[in-house]
Amino acid sequence: MSDAKIRRPRAETPKGFRDYFGAEVTERKAMLDKIAAVYHRYGFDPLETSAVETVESLGKFLPDVDRPNEGVFAWQEDEADWLALRYDLTAPLARVAAQYRNDLPSPYRRYAMGPVWRNEKPGPGRFRQFYQCDADTVGAPSVAADAEICAMLADALEAAGIERGDYVVKVNNRKVLNGVMEVAGVLDPSDPEKFADERGIVLRAIDKIDRLGVEGVRALLGEGRKDASGDFTKGAGLSESQIRVLMQFIQAKMYIDQELALGSVKFARIDHPAAEIFHAAALRQDSPTKKALVLRNLFTCSYLGEIVGNSAQGKQGALELFEIAFTLGQLGYGPDRIVIDPGVVRGLGYYTGPVYEAELTFEILDEKGRKRQFGSVAGGGRYDDLVKRFTGQSVPATGVSIGVDRLLAALHAKGRISTDTTGPVVVTVMDRDRMADYMSMVSDLRNAGIRAETYLGNPKNFGNQLKYADKRNSPIAIIQGGNEADAGTVILKDLILGAKIAQNATLEEWKDRPAQVEVPRADLVAAVRRMLDQN
Repeated sequence: MSDAKIRRPRAETPKGFRDYFGAEVTERKAMLDKIAAVYHRYGFDPLETSAVETVESLGKFLPDVDRPNEGVFAWQEDEADWLALRYDLTAPLARVAAQYRNDLPSPYRRYAMGPVWRNEKPGPGRFRQFYQCDADTVGAPSVAADAEICAMLADALEAAGIERGDYVVKVNNRKVLNGVMEVAGVLDPSDPEKFADERGIVLRAIDKIDRLGVEGVRALLGEGRKDASGDFTKGAGLSESQIRVLMQFIQAKMYIDQELALGSVKFARIDHPAAEIFHAAALRQDSPTKKALVLRNLFTCSYLGEIVGNSAQGKQGALELFEIAFTLGQLGYGPDRIVIDPGVVRGLGYYTGPVYEAELTFEILDEKGRKRQFGSVAGGGRYDDLVKRFTGQSVPATGVSIGVDRLLAALHAKGRISTDTTGPVVVTVMDRDRMADYMSMVSDLRNAGIRAETYLGNPKNFGNQLKYADKRNSPIAIIQGGNEADAGTVILKDLILGAKIAQNATLEEWKDRPAQVEVPRADLVAAVRRMLDQN
């Protein structure tokens, strides 16, 4: 068959996937190593789970889908179980916690880092394979575990290179939101499935407050909303009195900001022995700014406790938020780093208590040159019923997931990535019969801890060898022809300096530091190290 008739595969990545090259992989590993060091310091152990799970294990805990194999890459094996690439790192943890429950310590603290796959429509910046970095505690019912996750997340962001003041960890509680919906008449504690459709619309509407604004969200709680293009989105169909209750919760942050700015803060009683301690500590602050900062979390919890009315679940949620705020305050994590924020919803249906989100607060320019806040890079919460699917028994759990690619993009935007992209020292080949000599030079360099390689392409054209070294971003090319071999010397060509001289260096700089030197073969390692140090 002629070449013209052979159907060759197209050399391209599948839609929604991408390849990662040297510097990108190195940058990601360096960042994850810093985060892992924080997790390790907190006593968390690493866990690597299989990339493949049964679809049954992943279950219905995929966002916004009804069928278990929707949204995942799945296949059936031998007319038995359906298998799928893992959708996130949390569902595999639930399976591990159930499978090894008799062997693991309780609570079990683990962190995991790796790729996940989602069979969703790709778009700009939205890929079907991406990295996640998770940390979870399984088996701890106390909200002290939630507070610890939030503190660890703040420390991890700072370790990765996000400076204090450039981020805030926001904390809310699904119990508070459930309490508000109970008061609004869209949640019946005796029948959790009742009003499920309305609650779904309410949750999605609240999550869009930053994009749609107050009136846009209000419209979605009512009959619906028509956007600028004329497309209509059906609303929850709630009455005006129901909407009023929900809007009190949705606008809570604006109200709290306003009251703190006016200095007219009033507190409802929080039924916790530490409440008075917290309040007294706030009043002792020596400036109005510091006082307002300390009061913020206390006032927020107090206000949320009011708007949930007589809902027992809502009251419990507000109290849990206060316990988290108080614990973090005692540890030195104030609202400048971790703040109680009723605007945090989190989309996944399996959250049962505190939920949290890390938001980067600095501005970047979008593709049209407009200023935008960078936004969220991590999120998580408490999910006490996930392991129950396997065991039938409720197992408390809480955790957080960092979007690795997004955090890397943020570090790039702030100029905090300083990965060394320098390539290896390249030993060129002038005589292929003397390959053992060239390999010996490379071995000496490697044994001294210097990254090095021998040119293994066709050595006939020396110019191509130097082009290869340039493409590898090599700092030095080592040359030894027959004359140098007879004299027991080698030539070191400083490729970095040579590039600078070619661009803009003066004649005086050339005289002070030659871009090429000849040294004894015995001094190779020391000479290379000196040249690397100069660069």
